[in-house]
Amino acid sequence: MADYVAPTRELSFVVNELLDYERLNGLPAFADAGEDLTAAILEEAGKFAGEVLGPINRVGDQQGVRIEGDEVITPEGFTDAYKLFVENQWLSLAQDPEYGGQGLPFLVHLAAAEMWNSACTSFALCPMLTAGGIDALAAHASDAIKTRYLPNLITGHWSATMNLTEPHAGSDLSTLKTRAEPEGDHYRLRGQKIYITWGEHPMAENILHIVLAPMIDAPPGNKGLSLFLVPKFLVNEDGSLGERNDLRVVSTEHKLGIHASPTCVMSFGENEGAIGYLIGEPGDGLACMFTLMNHARLEVGLQGVALSERAYQDAVAYARERVQGRNVENGESANIIQHPDVQRMLMTMKSLTEAMRGLTYDGAWSHDLRIHGADADERRHFDERFALLTPVVKAWCTELVNEVTSLGIQVHGGMGFIEETGVAQHYRDARITSIYEGTNGIQANDLVGRKILRDQGAAMGSYLGEVLETATRLEKDAALKSIGSRLRQAADDLQHATRFVVDSASGQPKLVGAVAYNFLMMMGYVAGGWYMARAAEKSQAALAAGDNEFYRRKLKSASFYFSQLLPRYRGYMDAVTGGADIGMALTAEDF
Repeated sequence: MADYVAPTRELSFVVNELLDYERLNGLPAFADAGEDLTAAILEEAGKFAGEVLGPINRVGDQQGVRIEGDEVITPEGFTDAYKLFVENQWLSLAQDPEYGGQGLPFLVHLAAAEMWNSACTSFALCPMLTAGGIDALAAHASDAIKTRYLPNLITGHWSATMNLTEPHAGSDLSTLKTRAEPEGDHYRLRGQKIYITWGEHPMAENILHIVLAPMIDAPPGNKGLSLFLVPKFLVNEDGSLGERNDLRVVSTEHKLGIHASPTCVMSFGENEGAIGYLIGEPGDGLACMFTLMNHARLEVGLQGVALSERAYQDAVAYARERVQGRNVENGESANIIQHPDVQRMLMTMKSLTEAMRGLTYDGAWSHDLRIHGADADERRHFDERFALLTPVVKAWCTELVNEVTSLGIQVHGGMGFIEETGVAQHYRDARITSIYEGTNGIQANDLVGRKILRDQGAAMGSYLGEVLETATRLEKDAALKSIGSRLRQAADDLQHATRFVVDSASGQPKLVGAVAYNFLMMMGYVAGGWYMARAAEKSQAALAAGDNEFYRRKLKSASFYFSQLLPRYRGYMDAVTGGADIGMALTAEDF
């Protein structure tokens, strides 16, 4: 496994050139977040990733976590790394200055988080969930709860978790059995939750569990769910830590990957009942939890980008060194990076990663504008854009990371199948991303059933309008005309598929589920094409001003995407518009 090298030049290109960072910097909320400051932050975040997190990644995979009594023991080096993470105030980048945050754009946080996830995904999961918990409290909690809990979450001295799933429930949250009983100004919770990432660990001083549960007398179903803050240690009036709450870790799961991230079974209220505090209003639990979940879904998509980048770096390093076979052009002994099929695999990894990064960062950019946009119309526009992109970021990127990390193993040949090289870890770590925070089937159903049908394709139409504007510009450029025409055709086809879904859904309850996955994958490839086309446009302009190896490579990657990867969307389109009938006709007896 090669040492991780933060791709800061690539990240700078996406933030400052592919996206309009000046538009963010021009907003009052981000007036101090200039390009120079952002560059300095990302440079330091990259160093932290490479020098602090990178070395513990392999150790964490090999040692894993273990449970001793009511404590989880983390791998060697993790506690020290977390202490440095807190000292450097990394979690506070995009948080509210009122509670100790630095007030930078979420886009800056996301770029830094990519590097942390590339270096050590298991570690990065802990602050990721804390950031989501901060979002949930900031959006829905009372001022008293915010004042008491947010400052220590923002510094990272305390961490947060998300508690949804129960052994019998899975994704069906309407059947949760954990119950909350009112008692004065708080509640007593009793029940068990599973799959709680970083549910117990020694790195933070306190752990705040965000727990979804119905109250004792709540109506059945999702409308009866409420959200509660249940701290590991109760917090006194002066902010100091009090007694241990009635909750404990029961066990940790033995998993395919992310071995250094404890996935816990948590028990609440085995004795007097775990004390919890209501977040938001009674019955609004699912709506409040979605604030946390949407944050997590965007960052899980980012994990797909990050692990793809890491797998690509390892594959390129190995291909440059490994000597095998002969160069087909001169017959001399060759490093495998000279072989056309290895080049195909490497460029597939590279191009897909760049397309995923463009999509994911646009999601973060849209999030900043939906919150801090200049006026109500702009905020509304980007709120719709963010909602449209979130399931695609989560699902498309995590589908592709399985392909990219698998290709990383293939480039290594037999050595890729040997754990000693370390590249299999990326494959194993990546596999969970398409499952947790809502499986990709759930994301696809959300995209089609909620985002497309709810507004009859209006947000998609607005998005595709911008795609077509890019296509029109490129078609007028002789060097980019082919990319422009292919982008136009892809956008037109996606609009056609959208109209098919909108026009066909009425009276056919199975249609959404039958076409959703293929529709999402189609949209992912077409959206990825838009970001790659914009990258080609920026690179072509830069090359016209003078030769530059970075932009030459960018242009080559974009050309590869359009010739060899974008065409994949057509198969998904055919499955949507021509395969819906067989999908709807399937029954349980067909298997």
